[in-house]
Amino acid sequence: MSASSLPQGGLPAAAAPVAPKVETPFRRFVSEFFESKSAILGLVVFVSAVLIALFAPLIAPQNPYDLAQLDIMDGRMEPGTVGGAGFTYWLGTDDQGRDMLSGIMYGLRISLMVGVGSAIIACVVGASLGLLAAYAGGRTDSIIMRLVDLQLSFPSILAALMILAFLGKGVFNVVLALVIVEWAYYARTVRGTALVERRREYIEAAQCLALPTHRIIFRHLLPNCMPPLIVVGTMQIARAIALEATLSFLGLGVPITEPSLGLLISNGYEYMLSGKYWISFYPGIALLVTIVSINLVGDHLRDVLNPRLKK
Repeated sequence: MSASSLPQGGLPAAAAPVAPKVETPFRRFVSEFFESKSAILGLVVFVSAVLIALFAPLIAPQNPYDLAQLDIMDGRMEPGTVGGAGFTYWLGTDDQGRDMLSGIMYGLRISLMVGVGSAIIACVVGASLGLLAAYAGGRTDSIIMRLVDLQLSFPSILAALMILAFLGKGVFNVVLALVIVEWAYYARTVRGTALVERRREYIEAAQCLALPTHRIIFRHLLPNCMPPLIVVGTMQIARAIALEATLSFLGLGVPITEPSLGLLISNGYEYMLSGKYWISFYPGIALLVTIVSINLVGDHLRDVLNPRLKK
């Protein structure tokens, strides 16, 4: 090293210290979530199902509910058969000549819309009541939790059947029935977490500052109840999709003009014994794959967001 390259003191300048990279909670969550290959697979499958449902009118080979595109003479054709108009039915057709591949794409739209929509509404209702019960306590807590106990004492499918028997078919009625049978799970989960958080110092500090009650509940208490709420919400989406399929299979779900995967399965049930398996089989596989993918994501979310379950 030449003298001209040295600083005035004659010694080389020390390298500037590199600041350690700060790992935010979000980055930690993302890194831990993507450590699981099953969770990644479930997320990819679920996102693919959502995209297929959203863009079904653009990518489906046929609009299965446009009567002008249906040919009754192509009814119950086997998978891979070419129809009378030269159209290839890759997954076969049902008794109305409806392309099963297109029917599954359109059926996913109704199943996901009902499942996700009912889960979100039930989450809002249940979480609000759970937070109110935990924060208010006393008689308010007792009334809300007795309603929760009453709701949970009935099997969900039985309660939904009774509600739809009174309200009738329809997408809105199915969503309403699912909200009624699901909100109690969110309320109980949020109340349990909120009771612990309510005794924390930050809640006492907010109360000492005389902050409005709604601000304490929704700005301070709710964010700390989100991890278990996210896990329960993920599981309830899969449960809502399965419940809707069951109700539609039994004939009390969505109308035939807006069929979901459950109704598609029901349409082919009577043809199973005659060997026309594809009418029910392929919608059933699509339903199974969708529910399993959501459960894979939910299971890993539970492990990541609950420190006691981490290995």
